[in-house]
Amino acid sequence: MTDHPLLQVEGLQVAYGSTPVVHGVSFTLGREKLAVVGESGSGKTTVGRALLKLLPPQARISARRLQFDGMDLLRSSERDMQALRGRRLSMIMQDPKYSLNPVMSIGQQIGEAVRRTETLTRAECEERIEALLARVRIREPRRVAAQYPHELSGGMGQRVMIAMMLAQRPQLLIADEPTSALDVSVRQEVLQLLDELVAEQGLALLFISHDLHLVSRFCDRVLVMYGGRVVETLAAAELRQPHHPYTQGLMAALPSLRQRRAVLPVLQRDAAWSAA
Repeated sequence: MTDHPLLQVEGLQVAYGSTPVVHGVSFTLGREKLAVVGESGSGKTTVGRALLKLLPPQARISARRLQFDGMDLLRSSERDMQALRGRRLSMIMQDPKYSLNPVMSIGQQIGEAVRRTETLTRAECEERIEALLARVRIREPRRVAAQYPHELSGGMGQRVMIAMMLAQRPQLLIADEPTSALDVSVRQEVLQLLDELVAEQGLALLFISHDLHLVSRFCDRVLVMYGGRVVETLAAAELRQPHHPYTQGLMAALPSLRQRRAVLPVLQRDAAWSAA
């Protein structure tokens, strides 16, 4: 990680009315791959969306510090955030079926992203779209550019989402379960692509996932969330020797091909975890 983190989050809180859903989350992010893991409902996606201020209007976001590359995100206007989103901060949603516009071709959707940052002729724009699709290892990019989202497989759709992100060359990418709907071989290709982008473009990657095996191999550091709180932060290589009982319970519940067990352990929860 760099000496000067790109993103600094201190005491992030999110509430809907009188109901808090994220409690005092703090972390920094440099030019690295940082995973956020935990069960469904632990607040992982809420944290990611809060950074982009993409939560519903009734959500209240507060923090001691929410700073991106020296810019105070909390005090940023909606116009400021629109200038940041996509261009410098970008997010890959979990399922392309719900994130891509069903009535626009793939080329039209990537073209919108291209035109936000570049002034090109129609021919130049089409050439740029095809180059982006080829960059994410899509064969016959011209044919795919003319297709609609329902004509693509899950893996192809996820590559299109990455191509749209690449069009605007962001500094920080939030990937929300980008491989959850993919089979093993396609998942590995998408991970390899993300890894290359981090290495080649110096991206900072916030990788939201349920897959503990995956993040232990793919990421540099891991934040473990429970009930809207970060209960443990550790190096990804240390995920198999966690300290917090919640992380220990998650790891113990993972099935293993090497160790045969009749029954997987059940996580024993402690009320103190929600009050930490």
